[in-house]
Amino acid sequence: MMKIRQLAPLLAITLLAACAPKAKPSAAAALDCGQPFEAQVAKITAQPGLKPAPEETGEPYRAYSTADGAASYFVTKPGAPAHPAILMQEAAGGQMRNTGCAWGDKAAYQELMTYLTGLSAGRK
Repeated sequence: MMKIRQLAPLLAITLLAACAPKAKPSAAAALDCGQPFEAQVAKITAQPGLKPAPEETGEPYRAYSTADGAASYFVTKPGAPAHPAILMQEAAGGQMRNTGCAWGDKAAYQELMTYLTGLSAGRK
């Protein structure tokens, strides 16, 4: 059995590790509307810890959220009026910020942005 003196260094290391600064969550991948849709989808979905939301029947997009919940992405599905498009919602300072990129029909994209903004307003 270990003696108390033998446990002291192990206890000191454990306490130091507990006091070490916590790693900040990685920043969500920013959108670059100058890049192709497929490249943006690949960049978004390659993020570590990204969580896909359950697929909703009838919704024109696929949703993903970062592990810390600070950002969500909405990627349009083929056949959706706004496709191809990606919308991003970021939560910071108690506010929700909506951004996105439209490679397809701009009017349909604006309608989708309005719809998603309304959904986020209903969550407050």
